[in-house]
Amino acid sequence: MTRIALDPFVRDLDGESAALRAAGPLAEVELPGGVHVYAVTRHAEARALLTDSRLVKDINVWNAWQRGEIPMDWPLIGLANPGRSMLTVDGADHRRLRTLVAQALTVKRVERLRAGIEALTNASLERLAALPAGEAVDLKAEFAYPLPMNVISELMGVDAVDHPRLKELFEKFFSTQTPPEEVPQMMADLGTLFTKIVDDKRANPGDDLTSALIAASENGDHLTDEEIVNTLQLIIAAGHETTISLIVNVVEALQTHPEQRKKVLSGEIGWDGVIEETLRWNTPTSHVLIRFATEDIEVGDRILPKGEGLIVSFGALGRDEEQYGPTAGEFDAARTPNRHIAFGHGPHVCPGAALSRLEAGIALPALYERFPELDLAVPASELRNKPIVTQNDLHELPVKLGCPFGGDA
Repeated sequence: MTRIALDPFVRDLDGESAALRAAGPLAEVELPGGVHVYAVTRHAEARALLTDSRLVKDINVWNAWQRGEIPMDWPLIGLANPGRSMLTVDGADHRRLRTLVAQALTVKRVERLRAGIEALTNASLERLAALPAGEAVDLKAEFAYPLPMNVISELMGVDAVDHPRLKELFEKFFSTQTPPEEVPQMMADLGTLFTKIVDDKRANPGDDLTSALIAASENGDHLTDEEIVNTLQLIIAAGHETTISLIVNVVEALQTHPEQRKKVLSGEIGWDGVIEETLRWNTPTSHVLIRFATEDIEVGDRILPKGEGLIVSFGALGRDEEQYGPTAGEFDAARTPNRHIAFGHGPHVCPGAALSRLEAGIALPALYERFPELDLAVPASELRNKPIVTQNDLHELPVKLGCPFGGDA
């Protein structure tokens, strides 16, 4: 089996995903830093593996970890071994942690956030409308980033004063280009910042999920301080990155498919269809690290050996022709059915999926209603991904907003 090296600069994610699919349902890959793992690249096999109890989150099962081949300054160490949280445990421990988070992210509770999301969206649109007319605007920085960061921070009880430092640390956390000598300090700084947030909430509890986790630990649920801190870090990281990329990717998809954009803006195609198709076709998450095989596992006609690591390549399996037919590589906002697994599947499915969909479902229609003439300020071929192998994340999305609805012609 030929090993495919994932490009740390993510210069051609579509081409890389096609190569992974061509390699079969189970591909050998090399992660940045020379770390060897396997990748599942097809929809059916991914669904099966994501519910397979023989795959666990315990890094101590990983042969390479046991042999001391994974250094603590590996740029992706924070994604493979981020500390004890619902991301890194299985079974009863996972259910205990996840239940507390899921109670705060039920569809009913998420729906109660709608008014706040609408207010934040409108405030962002007002800021955009106040910018000098005709100038290029980075829609990612000015619109796609502030909304999810503010929403998830409010949910978790994180003060806006911490946002600049969080942005700086998460840039280093996700990037493949963080210098190895900076990785241990970056991890320590994240731990220090989130410990401070938890300590502040313990002293001044509020109506937020961090306070709820602390209260649960004090009422006999036995959450450790490490579990609370790491769960907070996990939810903040995942809760804003995915939604940023989803909003950006929808805009890119519509601007590069003008006929479908026209149908969306006329109401012929609904926004739910646009969002679901973007999640499938240009998924916010390209690869998810990492699970470990407790025994040999058959994947198609191949074997995932005991003790090896597995990543799920969502960028590859989202365009699997065996699942979506011969048009799998095409963007079709009217596609039905569209049973993708962009938010995962099984016990570790993303608990924030409903929140991400709600934010995108409010922000995107409002953006295009306010700026129906919005267009890319550069050719789509010039858009570049950030050096992050786990996230499908553009450096920026330059746009021309055009005349806002109701503004001067």
